[in-house]
Amino acid sequence: MSAQTTVITPLTTPFTPDGELDLVAARELFRFTADTTGQLMIAGTTGEFPALDRKERRQLTELALEVGGPDAAMAHVGAPDAHTAVALTRDAVSAGATRLAALTPYYLPAEADELRDYFRRVRQAAGDAELYAYLFPERSGITVTPELFAQLAGECDLAGVKLSGSPSTEVAAYRAVLPAEFTVYSGNDALLTTVLDEGGAGVISGCSGALPEPFLELAAAKVAGAGADELATLQERVDRVVALLGPSAGRIKHALRVRGLPAGSSRMTVGAPEATTAAEIEKLVADLVG
Repeated sequence: MSAQTTVITPLTTPFTPDGELDLVAARELFRFTADTTGQLMIAGTTGEFPALDRKERRQLTELALEVGGPDAAMAHVGAPDAHTAVALTRDAVSAGATRLAALTPYYLPAEADELRDYFRRVRQAAGDAELYAYLFPERSGITVTPELFAQLAGECDLAGVKLSGSPSTEVAAYRAVLPAEFTVYSGNDALLTTVLDEGGAGVISGCSGALPEPFLELAAAKVAGAGADELATLQERVDRVVALLGPSAGRIKHALRVRGLPAGSSRMTVGAPEATTAAEIEKLVADLVG
């Protein structure tokens, strides 16, 4: 396991041109991440999880565990309903996963009691595995305030949370109402140093799937107590990556291809970048990693 846990990579999922899961390509991508950030989040939003069936999610989890081991892999088990989330959780745990993340139920609205039931059922199925909640109101349709989340975390024995979308800039508010040992990650790649300053553990960075180097360099410098000038220079590199790759699986996959990695195609509505953007991504990769 990589010693660093400040940057976790939610991996893209490679598919063949006809839309089938490409496990050969996935193995190479997983190895690249195991050798860089050393932290793999499987079947998250960047990984197009809504387009994956139960068998495929288990296959990807098994592959991540084989490549990186249980300390390096976090399996996403969230689903629109508790029944499916419990089944996914059991699959992941039986495969050997010890760290899980579950998006809130989505599509239909859920009241506080329904959220409690969902997370309690997933928690029970998780056994001894750590369970992280995944809050993304813009995609799930469900907003969980810091105060409500603090109740859910205590009642459902949650170990941590990933804050995405609008909550990704509210680390301090969630951190303030949670126990000191609780782990808070942000999905906002650009705010790594701010997240750490506000008591967060780091970022779950989609952009690090293709260009992990700037994020790892900034994280290491921040943890080591680097000065403001050095941090500003490193932040500029991170900002450039985030501005160009952004929350776009298509752009991340293009950057992977430029690096010579097998990004594969997509199942969901993920288009390739247009020519000008593609050229900018190619220059970015050349500038940052040669």
